[in-house]
Amino acid sequence: MAALPEYEIFALRYACIDRMRRDNFMVSDLHDGPMPMDYFVWLIRGEGRHILVDTGFNQAAADERGRTLLRCPIQALALLDLEPDDIRDVIITHMHYDHAGNVDLLPQARFHVQESELQYATGRYMLYKPLRHPFNIEDVVNIVRGVYQQRVVFHQGDAELHPGVELIHVGGHTQGLQAVRVHTERGWVVLASDASHYYDNFSEESPFPVVLHVGDMLDGYRRLLALCDSPQHLIPGHDPLVRKYYPFHGPCQEDVVALHRKPIGE
Repeated sequence: MAALPEYEIFALRYACIDRMRRDNFMVSDLHDGPMPMDYFVWLIRGEGRHILVDTGFNQAAADERGRTLLRCPIQALALLDLEPDDIRDVIITHMHYDHAGNVDLLPQARFHVQESELQYATGRYMLYKPLRHPFNIEDVVNIVRGVYQQRVVFHQGDAELHPGVELIHVGGHTQGLQAVRVHTERGWVVLASDASHYYDNFSEESPFPVVLHVGDMLDGYRRLLALCDSPQHLIPGHDPLVRKYYPFHGPCQEDVVALHRKPIGE
């Protein structure tokens, strides 16, 4: 059997916001304190491929929602010597505003989405403000346009995108949330995206409060941990500790970290 490719994975931080610990868990923590949130997109590189995972948000969304945009996540690809036209495959983990914006800046890309996620984003649950709030209608419309342009690839459950790159449907946070499992030099790494915002969400089995189905989210923690080589191989979607645990690729102020490398101090 042929050996699996070993891909590189880079997390690119593009925005941030100050939060308190109580904001990040369904059950209030008596030891409250600052617990800021970082926003990332991820780039998978290898075998002549450049696969972007999620597309972030723009300045208008940052202004509307009170986030600090540090850099355009698509322009930030230049830090890895890439142009937007170099991206041919984009995995949209889910369609919340901070993961599915800017698709109009990627004219050559096709977008990999769980079919159940688009059904969720355009279906009856969007009648309810708490579930509708994390979506941006223009982002959803842009993905719908992509369907009509034959630029959206629908997936129904788990799928192998390429040998060593797998989509894992876990739901929970949204109906069609998908994590990404990637084979690297240090083994199988899982990009949880918002299946777990922080390390403490999955390590303490304490869900983030924005959730469609709590049971699916809790099941997702255990399932994703079983699919990676250790808890250190599961990468949460928004935790500033990611930038502490992993080495920077390039100057630290560029906010690009290499997730295929061993954690610092390991």
